[in-house]
Amino acid sequence: MLDETLTRAKQKMIGLKQTQRALEREHERIQSVYIAVDAEAHVLRPVISLCQTHHIRIIRVPTMRELGQACGIEVGAATVAILKE
Repeated sequence: MLDETLTRAKQKMIGLKQTQRALEREHERIQSVYIAVDAEAHVLRPVISLCQTHHIRIIRVPTMRELGQACGIEVGAATVAILKE
């Protein structure tokens, strides 16, 4: 089970494109980024790089399916960014 920060977060960006866009445009609002370990490495590389550049905590999750379910969606998610409240 994922930690409760993800399931209780009121503001989050779900999905690779939304997470990457948030990291590029409003990185100061991001608290942490969840990344599914089973997502393809070349797809995750830009998000991981942006997180390292902006010193944003990365939390690894075993599967995309598990990450999607934690966000309340029926499909998998490669990444999710949690925004500060």
